[in-house]
Amino acid sequence: MRQDLDIICIGTALVDSIIRGFDPNPVSASGYRAASGSLNVGGEAVNEAVTASKLGMKTGILCSLGCDSAGDMVMQTLERNGVETGLVLRSEEHPTPVTTMFVKDDGSRSSITNESHRYNFHPEKDPSRFTKARAIILGSLFRAPFDDPEIIGAVLRAAKAAGQIIVADTKLPNFRKLSLDDLKDVLPLIDYITPNEDEARYYTGKTEPEEMADVFLSYGIKNIIIKLGKNGCFFKNASGECYRLPVCRIEAVDATGAGDNLAAGFTTEILRGASHEEALKFANACGAICTTAVGAVTALKNREQVLQFLKEQEEQS
Repeated sequence: MRQDLDIICIGTALVDSIIRGFDPNPVSASGYRAASGSLNVGGEAVNEAVTASKLGMKTGILCSLGCDSAGDMVMQTLERNGVETGLVLRSEEHPTPVTTMFVKDDGSRSSITNESHRYNFHPEKDPSRFTKARAIILGSLFRAPFDDPEIIGAVLRAAKAAGQIIVADTKLPNFRKLSLDDLKDVLPLIDYITPNEDEARYYTGKTEPEEMADVFLSYGIKNIIIKLGKNGCFFKNASGECYRLPVCRIEAVDATGAGDNLAAGFTTEILRGASHEEALKFANACGAICTTAVGAVTALKNREQVLQFLKEQEEQS
């Protein structure tokens, strides 16, 4: 396994069964129709790893997969996109999670999880598996395996001791629920946190992006990115930087994974030495491009595509 990685993504890997245009009116006693159905690999860590790799970073993933066809599908996608898979754990005991996602015409979606999403593997037991990279992305904080304060604390402390940049994407809880207070001792170790608007509202109790960011900052997190969906994104940090970017002009098809693409895009540009504002513009474009096709890792192809997209957006403004 390579030891010179730029980014290691840790967290969920799964298969998404994506149903678009579901018609709730039955056509028979047990039959329904939809415009389309497809299988796509997903999970925050997978989406972020594939995106970072496409953007030119040497990227690895630490996740757990079952020894099943869904796990094979995830592995094939990772390998095809140049992600280092030597850290992947395969288990006979725990199946690969499969999520059913219903996508509306405007690209918004809802999902159904199951018991396989609860499995907490233990990345903290061997820090050498994730500390040999310039940055780690936790995908995602508050979901397995990062819904256990001991696992979270151990991973964050090991990463910080190794001098890594720590990016924590977030999710709403689906089984075990944690609050910011439950993690107050280790939250200051996080360099960047990237909740969406719903997640930020849930964890902070606030409704305005700047107020949400201020709550996260009060817990010692250094930089806050709040993903606002159709309203763009918001950045604020402890040094006084504050930016709000509008959404890119795009025809959205499926918003699945847009936030993961944004988090990965931001991290790659920070590692390239970009300013926070430059990195946020690039990341915002990554998220927008993601929404133009079904599946979280379908639309974005490479860094050149994103730069060209940004150029076109500027020309249209």
